[in-house]
Amino acid sequence: MKNLKFAVIGAGHGGKAMAAHLALKGFSVSLFNRTYSKILPIVKMKGIEIEGEISGLGKLKLASDNIEEVIKDANIIMVVVPAFAHGAIAERCAPYLKDGQVIVLNPGRTAGALEFLNVLHERGNFNDVIVAEAQTFIYASRGMGPASVKIFRIKQAIPVAAIPATKTDKVLDLLNEAYTEFISATSVIETSFNNIGAVFHPAISILNASRIESTLGNFQFYIEGVTQAVAKILEAVDRERVEIAHELKCKNVLSAMDWLTMAYNVVEDNLFDGIHSNPGYAGIMAPQTINNRYITEDVPMSLVPISEFGRVVDVSTKAIDSLINLADIIFKTDFRKCGRNLKRLGLENLSLDQIRDIFIEGKARS
Repeated sequence: MKNLKFAVIGAGHGGKAMAAHLALKGFSVSLFNRTYSKILPIVKMKGIEIEGEISGLGKLKLASDNIEEVIKDANIIMVVVPAFAHGAIAERCAPYLKDGQVIVLNPGRTAGALEFLNVLHERGNFNDVIVAEAQTFIYASRGMGPASVKIFRIKQAIPVAAIPATKTDKVLDLLNEAYTEFISATSVIETSFNNIGAVFHPAISILNASRIESTLGNFQFYIEGVTQAVAKILEAVDRERVEIAHELKCKNVLSAMDWLTMAYNVVEDNLFDGIHSNPGYAGIMAPQTINNRYITEDVPMSLVPISEFGRVVDVSTKAIDSLINLADIIFKTDFRKCGRNLKRLGLENLSLDQIRDIFIEGKARS
């Protein structure tokens, strides 16, 4: 058994994959889920069965709905929940986090680490805790049963950054004991704006809304859901995201096509061909309902903050705003109001340089 102790927060598709794989690697793993009935089969089995790219039974140290019990001895806390739950998880963890613990959001979506850190401070936790975020989730995975999961693909390179950026190397020193796939990003600006889920998930879901509803998701999300026309809209969203990142002086932002090459070793000239050439997307089915995380998470926690930053740097977000507006109509809500807007992130009325300072150094210079 390796000495590093992990806590995995969330027992959805991704959390089960991560907990089981880490356990198979020989690490001590504790799993938290707020609904005990969901993890009861895991408790009874004392682990999670994996199939797909790797296989076996990952035996867990603990599976519980008591977050204090799960995180108290953990060196690294891997948060694998929808981005809209990051704030709530930070609130739950705040009373118990101790000096030296590392929290990694898998992934942070856009500005997730900043929101998590803000909530810890609001709840009075100023301990020497490092909060970091991954650019994307390391696995393409799906739960196959209450205590089983299938890993379709493990991505090759996952950039990670901490707030402040000077602590990123310390995070990677620990993570790399378990995952050589994690690499250094320059800052959470890079991980936030290399959020490829923002490009793919909402647009494919919204533009395939009728197909999702009429077939209950009985089609391959990427392979069948991305037609030539849909790919053009993905490319427009991607261009806006990249331009905003450049205005924020982030030079390491990748186009979606470059990201497919980095993560999946896919080399093509355009997104349509890139997505259809990616074996990691084969077999991934569409959600069964339009009320799914690809909209309810990625619109407020990815598209909204990107659009907000677009206004700060005076970049038009015509395609992104169109998707937000359509999502508002479908769900009869205001995702800008409930999402990661500048006020929620504590960045309202700040200059571009002050925003960069907060992302990179953890505080703004006056």
